[in-house]
This record gives sequence, C-alpha cells and structure tokens, in this order.
Amino acid sequence: MKNSVVSKEYQKLQKDMIRLQEQWKLSLNPERIQPNLDKAALEAGVPVTALAAIDFDISLFLQWIEDMGELLSNYQPNLGKSMESLKKSLDEDTAKRWIDEAFAFNHIYFASFAEENDIDGWIPQFLAENVLRPYLQLTAEKVQNVIQYGVHGAGCPVCGEPVRLAQLEDGGKKVLHCPRCLAHWHEKRLTCSHCGNEDHETVQFLTIEGESAAQIQVCEECKGYTKIIDTRQYIVKPTPAMLDLNTIHLDFVAQENGYYTAGETKQTN
Repeated sequence: MKNSVVSKEYQKLQKDMIRLQEQWKLSLNPERIQPNLDKAALEAGVPVTALAAIDFDISLFLQWIEDMGELLSNYQPNLGKSMESLKKSLDEDTAKRWIDEAFAFNHIYFASFAEENDIDGWIPQFLAENVLRPYLQLTAEKVQNVIQYGVHGAGCPVCGEPVRLAQLEDGGKKVLHCPRCLAHWHEKRLTCSHCGNEDHETVQFLTIEGESAAQIQVCEECKGYTKIIDTRQYIVKPTPAMLDLNTIHLDFVAQENGYYTAGETKQTN
C-alpha cells in the first residue's frame, strides 16, 4: 500500500479520537441499548439502530462533545473560539436534536446550526457524529452474531452508513466493514454491494499503479463502487476507520471516474 495522502498529524488526531471513543464505549452500560431484531425489517434493509431502544445519557453526551472539542482544539488552537461559542449554544434539548439529526445524516440541519451560531460549518456534524459512534459501535457488538449479510442498496445493516469498504480476509473471502459502527458482514466476491449486480461484464475492477493490496470494485449498472483491501498483506491490520481514512485516495479515483459510494437505484420493469 502506498503512503496515505492524509497528513501524519490528521492520522494521529484520528487515532486519538478512536481511543477516546473506545474509552467512552467501555464506560457505557450495555443495558442502555436494547436492539429489536425484527426479521422482516432486517430483510427490508432497515438498520438495526433505527428500531433499537437506546437510552442516551444526555449529560454524558454533552460532556463528550466538550471532550472531543478540547481534543480538536489541542490540534488546532484556532478552533478554541468556535468551541467556546458551541458550548454556550448547547443544552439538553439541542443535544437530543443533534442525536436525531446525526442518525438521519441531516447535513442541512447541521449546516444551518453552524451558520446560526457563527461556528465553522463542519464542526457541529463532525462532533455529533463522532460522539454518537460509541453507541452505534456498542449496538453493533450486541448484534454482530446475527449480522451475516446486508441488503443491497441499504448500506450498513446496523447503522445505515453507505457501503464503501471491504477487506479480503482468510481464504480470500470478501467481508464488508463499516468504519462508522464497526459492523461487518459477508458479500460474494464478484457482487456489487450497492445493487446486487453479479454480471462479470458490468462488475469490474480498477487497479491503481503501486497498489498491490488494493483495488476498486465498480458497477456499470448503478455506478456504485467499493474499495477492496487485501488486509492479508498487512503485518498489523488497521481498524476499519483508519483503513478507510488511509485509502481515501481510492475514493478520489473512483469519484473522478464517475462512481459513487451509494450507487443509484437500479430500475426494474
């Protein structure tokens, strides 16, 4: 694998964030999350988290936002003013709204919140998303034993994140990994993970010069793509989040060639 296009400093920040999220997850009472494994809903592609009963500790959620803000400010001191402004604008009702909108991937809400509170545009959703992850990851841990396959086009079966990362593991099996909640599930090697297309004529692979452990699976039916990394070639296997980050150049290549992570809905007559 070639060197990542992501700076060493940003990689270090991500590792520190992952460590912080792991500490938070370990501090959560697992009983706060009660998944509802409705078979029909799973088969319809409804994410587990959409039906799970999750008892959020709002005061803890607010503290985690503050902790994550401090971590970001340590790396970028110029963010201090935005973080102070954010602290003044957050209360329990707003935190509850953040949770709902983070679940819904509501970019518009967070952009509006940032503008209304004179905060850098990326900060609110970035914080909400990263503080939500320990709950998503704990949910994934609780249901991983029943998550064997996903529904094409529905994203991650646990949290709904669009599919973009697969690993080749023991025996060359293709396993999809979610960098967001860390769930993983099996997929046929030559199947498009977005629309289910299995036609070898229209499911193809882009290879990158100097990338012996990575390729991009693309589908001409839905224009979806998936990064496939042969982690058997790694001495130390990175976490899905770090693997996704350090292969972001593959996303650029795919998107420059007209492919997308979510694909497009495959039309049937």
